[in-house]
Amino acid sequence: MIPLYEKYRPATWQQVVGQPKALREIEQLRRRGLPGRAYWIAGKSGTGKTSIARLLARDIAGQDGERQGDILEIDAKGLTPKDLQALDETLHYFGTARGRVVIINESHGLSPGCVTAMLTILERIPDHAAWIFTTTNEGQDALFEGIDAPPFISRCVELDLTSQGIAKAFACRAREIALAEGLDGRPESAYLALVNDCKANFRRVLQRIEKGELAGGAA
Repeated sequence: MIPLYEKYRPATWQQVVGQPKALREIEQLRRRGLPGRAYWIAGKSGTGKTSIARLLARDIAGQDGERQGDILEIDAKGLTPKDLQALDETLHYFGTARGRVVIINESHGLSPGCVTAMLTILERIPDHAAWIFTTTNEGQDALFEGIDAPPFISRCVELDLTSQGIAKAFACRAREIALAEGLDGRPESAYLALVNDCKANFRRVLQRIEKGELAGGAA
């Protein structure tokens, strides 16, 4: 069975909750064109990094039912400069007929050699392609401590996801999902308490709801 956090992962921008600033920034960029850029998405775990990265990639690749582009999603761990150069070649190879996006998750795991390689790669992104990097706030801090990351990050559009002021939006969405799944039995305040207890990690919230934590009688 598909976990709730995957089953209810946002399929449209309208379903993304708690990140209005990031959505406004993306909409502003859309007016000038989303492809041809690199994006650095940072935020605490469970605040929507992967969902936003995938929606952004889908828009850039043109996966709208009329034109299907290619999206490759990989983890930074174990990547080598040669791997990145090979990926870069594929972005250039297919030309503008096919949108191409590479998503690199846990980007704080990039080696110093990979970061150096990306400095050149990000200077010549094709107009039909994009790189998207995701990382946690803690991972980003570690990356900045370990290597000279600012020149790399400066070549990206930074989208910083917040964990402040999102508890109510997350609680409302969590209750909607619990109702849809027949797992609701508590007042709205219980969902807000759960979100706060999970430190606004929506994935953890849904995992606990799936275990039936809020399916009992009203408190």
